[in-house]
Amino acid sequence: MMKFIDDQLNGITMYRLILYYLILLFGAAFYFSILGSVSLDPFALLFSLGLLIAVCWITNRVFSLTYGVPTNVESVYISALILALIITPPQSASDIWFLTWAGILSMASKYMIAFRGKHLFNPAAFAVVLTYFMANQSASWWIGSAVMLPVTLVGGLLVVRKIGRFDLVLGFLASNLAFTILETLYTGDGLLMTLQNTFLYSPILFFACVILTEPLTTPPTRRKRIYYGSLLGFLFTPQLHFGSLYITPELAIILGNIYSFIVSPKEKLVLKLKDKSLIAPDIYEFIFSVPRRFKFNPGQYMEWTLGHQYPDARGNRRYFTLASSPSEKVLKLGIKFNENSSTFKKNMLNLNKGSEIIASQLDGDFILPNDRMQKYIFIAGGIGITPFRSMIKHLLDIRQHRSITLLYAVKDEKDIVYKDILDRAERELGIKTIYSISNNGNHLSALPHTATRFDETFIRKTFPHLRTYIFYISGSRGMVEGFKSTLYRAGVSRSQIKEDFFAGLN
Repeated sequence: MMKFIDDQLNGITMYRLILYYLILLFGAAFYFSILGSVSLDPFALLFSLGLLIAVCWITNRVFSLTYGVPTNVESVYISALILALIITPPQSASDIWFLTWAGILSMASKYMIAFRGKHLFNPAAFAVVLTYFMANQSASWWIGSAVMLPVTLVGGLLVVRKIGRFDLVLGFLASNLAFTILETLYTGDGLLMTLQNTFLYSPILFFACVILTEPLTTPPTRRKRIYYGSLLGFLFTPQLHFGSLYITPELAIILGNIYSFIVSPKEKLVLKLKDKSLIAPDIYEFIFSVPRRFKFNPGQYMEWTLGHQYPDARGNRRYFTLASSPSEKVLKLGIKFNENSSTFKKNMLNLNKGSEIIASQLDGDFILPNDRMQKYIFIAGGIGITPFRSMIKHLLDIRQHRSITLLYAVKDEKDIVYKDILDRAERELGIKTIYSISNNGNHLSALPHTATRFDETFIRKTFPHLRTYIFYISGSRGMVEGFKSTLYRAGVSRSQIKEDFFAGLN
């Protein structure tokens, strides 16, 4: 069942999934409002959404043309839907002005409240906070209701699984639960009633799955994400206030965004294509010039945005791991293409020398720790070799020896890439690469080290002291899950395994 769900999630971008989720929430709310289960006028709901979409689209278009950056229509609809789900539909002219200004400010904040091209605050939350202090009008967060809970929960779980942020959400919920219990014990209120109000009649799950997880305002590494979630869990505690200032959900996320800005990389690069070459059947290497000194850790990835006309359901953004070493003066990507590639990849394949693309949101903790004595086994499936190319090339550049064995699985020998780096790493650093070619059959191979399959028997036989290794796995979600199961059967514990984030989109 989970494999089927993952396969479906892998065929859609995170942004498109969130958009569909928000549409589903709004559709459910509209239906329940007709039935009377949600105490809102259904026609006012439709008017509210229509007005917000129009205001957000026009404002975003104006700022996009003014700043000369490609527009992302998905983000317009996402912001409009979030605002429609947290602001009560208008009942007077002043409410209409509130909605209008909320839409304008949410779009404007992405361009005007930014650092190095990266917006600092959640757009919808920033707009609502500003309207509160300017016009004394605030969001009701009406989406937090018991009747909407099943839809909110199921869709939210799909979003969190897609983006791999259970650590963030669980940190938030655990922190909020702990502080809510402490507050209830201190005030003497009924604990059961407080918990019921928190999880059934508040927007906590919507906040956790949609607002909290917004990628551009979230810390990049696991530990910092947990800290971030824990901080927001505290700030989301019911009736939390400092003097006369009560912490609302929108104010909580803004305070969290400030923390995230302090601890996160602040990069948004406009890169020009320097070179493009075919390095294996259906695999191209893209080399981009870097406009300024850019620091990253080997194994990290970035979000890449390529504006193009008529994007398909997979959108105009992708996550790609950097294949280059930090010591190289360019950024390299290794990307696989096929007949069913998205409009994004087709347009990327058509890029010419000098063409521009936006790279932002440096992220990921799939990196080597500082412990040089630790022994590692890298497991790469297909194009999942890219983070290991980055790590190994960096070790070569700084001449640092590590106890590493690379297991590299591909369908055909022609699919092997970066073999020059791997061969050099074996000569100079003793990093051994063992290849498994699934379509090789009984054919002889000129490769120095091969294995028929990387199964549990091979793992136990080749690495007898399994408890002394840390395993790094990179590839498609199905490949990663398959190798994890193999390692578990071989006797490897969960704490010994690190897996790379991979969105799995063509």
